[in-house]
Amino acid sequence: MFASYSDVNLNFTIGDTRFDALNLIYEKFLRVVRAHSHGSQSYELHYIPEGYGRARIQGKIYEITPGTLYMTGPHIEHAQMPLPEDPMCEYCIYLKTEKRRRSHPPLHTETDVTTLFEETPFWFGLAGGTGPLIEALFAELKQKEPGFEIQAESLLKQIVVSMTRHYRQAAAHPNPEPSPIGADKSAVIMEDSFFYEYHDLSLESLAGRLGLGTRQTERLLQKHFGKTFLQKKTEARMTDAALLLADSSRSITSIAEDLGYSSVEHFSTAFRRWFGIGPRKYRKEHIHDEFYEERPVEENDKK
Repeated sequence: MFASYSDVNLNFTIGDTRFDALNLIYEKFLRVVRAHSHGSQSYELHYIPEGYGRARIQGKIYEITPGTLYMTGPHIEHAQMPLPEDPMCEYCIYLKTEKRRRSHPPLHTETDVTTLFEETPFWFGLAGGTGPLIEALFAELKQKEPGFEIQAESLLKQIVVSMTRHYRQAAAHPNPEPSPIGADKSAVIMEDSFFYEYHDLSLESLAGRLGLGTRQTERLLQKHFGKTFLQKKTEARMTDAALLLADSSRSITSIAEDLGYSSVEHFSTAFRRWFGIGPRKYRKEHIHDEFYEERPVEENDKK
């Protein structure tokens, strides 16, 4: 099940900060979500009402159970893996903030909310009262009754306030200082393209989505990510490979096929070139995952 509401224009202001909801998605995860992060002033809220899985955030594993809620802010790398027997469902809200000048000073309480929200790049916990607000928001987007945009913006504002109350009640997890990367609509388009469709993505198709030429697109990729198109696509493929290797029930041969390699030998060569070691050795040295039981090693997995 999948529903995306990226075509609605939802924004609201708290104090001197404007919030734009760039994308709102509901999805039942039958796939691994590879490691990715978002740019400056970008925040992604994840709420799991049902199902199970795991999240790898800044290299640390977190258990996902019904009622889990977490926020990943600017440059916080995160990936998700559903439990195959009971995969998680997720509401995801992608927000971008922007400071605005006001004719009169914002209320002190408003400044408290926006400061706490923007200064908390990562939080993980249980949804509590925030969950029903998120579900009500998506119900408004689905039903589209008269005035749904007004209701949706009001609910989004309440969700932001509710998140800051979570932050006050529990200490945020420590995070390394992020490196600054600009974030705008072009960055969102590029991130989503490599995130969801890197298998079939070409430089020409990405340029078409951006409304740019291929050379302009290459320059934009260098500006936002410091990588060429091929480097960014290879990065997406290899981070997918590393995450898939965490599932020890999957053979390396099947992973190679899923990633589009013509043979496990070609996959092993590409993986070794990227990580410096083969996939079998990587799985043994880097994955300490009790989420899946070990399985017998296949002949091809020894490469």
